[in-house]
Amino acid sequence: MDDVAEPRSLSVWHSTLIAIFIFIVAHAALLVGLATPDKFVFDEVHYVPAARQMLLPAPHEPVLNPMHPPLGKELIALSIRSFGDNAFGWRYAGTLFGALAVMAIYLCGLALFAAQGPALAAAALALLNQMLFVQARAAMLDIFALGFGLLAIAAFMHGFRRDRPQILFAVSGISFGLATACKWSGLFPWTTALCIVGLVRMLQHWQTSFADAKEDDWYHPELWPELSLPQIILCFGVLPIICYVATFIPRDGWSLIAIAEAQHRIFADSITTAIPSHTYMSAWPTWPLLVRPVWFLFDKVDDQHIAAIVQLGNPLVLWPGLAALLVCVYDVIVARRRAAFLIVVFYLGCYLPWALLPRALSFIYYYLPSATLLSLALPYACLKARRPSLALWAVVAIALLGFVAMLPVSAAFVGTSMATFGRLMLFQSWI
Repeated sequence: MDDVAEPRSLSVWHSTLIAIFIFIVAHAALLVGLATPDKFVFDEVHYVPAARQMLLPAPHEPVLNPMHPPLGKELIALSIRSFGDNAFGWRYAGTLFGALAVMAIYLCGLALFAAQGPALAAAALALLNQMLFVQARAAMLDIFALGFGLLAIAAFMHGFRRDRPQILFAVSGISFGLATACKWSGLFPWTTALCIVGLVRMLQHWQTSFADAKEDDWYHPELWPELSLPQIILCFGVLPIICYVATFIPRDGWSLIAIAEAQHRIFADSITTAIPSHTYMSAWPTWPLLVRPVWFLFDKVDDQHIAAIVQLGNPLVLWPGLAALLVCVYDVIVARRRAAFLIVVFYLGCYLPWALLPRALSFIYYYLPSATLLSLALPYACLKARRPSLALWAVVAIALLGFVAMLPVSAAFVGTSMATFGRLMLFQSWI
């Protein structure tokens, strides 16, 4: 596998045009049947009223949905102002950020593999992962945090292997700040990037070097020779915090006390355990195995037909993705490969923090960032096969089959019969 070549060896204009094309295709795919159903699904009942409140001419008390930062709701409000207070208006902004997430995975693939084939395959797998598809078509906050977060990770990955990563790290930090301004789970990849930079600098301070150093090692003593500590603080501290705080001004004004109180409310909700149980709640160890989905919608059209939206994930992407992740873990330990290291660290960095939170109420869609990053692990594993191109596109074809099979319970406008629903629910816990 050739993950040594510099990304700059690829045509920048060519890659830019492909990225734009991917965004357009993904956005178009996510728009189909977006206005169905024409009523709230799952947690839209919380976020759409909060967005509506932001459109009122004067501040209103109490502030609706104060337990999350405002940016995601501000984006939903902008969409409502642009397209009307209807189902399409509620959800349109999410499709933009779903397409941004798919494009960001392509950019991550370019940084990791320095080749168009695996980067395109990664983008296809992200789009065909039913979890992203469903989340992008619901007026909830997670898709906004995902879009900004993956863009930040892409910028970080591109900057990681450059001598002068300052501009890319600044873009990464700003995007991490905006992801966190949508939902505090954006702190997870942000902290992961900081830990990576801190680890590299610590090893350099100790003058560490690998005995049999290779060009594609994730660590080199000479990595980022011109990156100073003040620049690191600016990129991953000052800039993201400024962007984060700025998103509160439209709602809370310039009052530092009001903004500080907003942080206290969010923190209190993040750590509370006094939350009643929920039908679709699930524990974090079960998410990679797809044990318990969340039903966003289940409407009986008649005695034999339903309109349904299940947030589960495409098993033909996510289950093989776990095996591919093990391949990456092996290469981190044995071969110290940079691409494998970044995939594993960001996957775990977005996933394992959920184990530390005392919140009792959690859902499988919290796994969305890590699930989407598995779209990078699969191409990595395929490139180690004897015939990598064949393996790569075979995995994409299998993912397409899984996506099409699950479409009747992924998009309400498709609809399905009770018989098909019974065949798709492989396990009792999925119902």
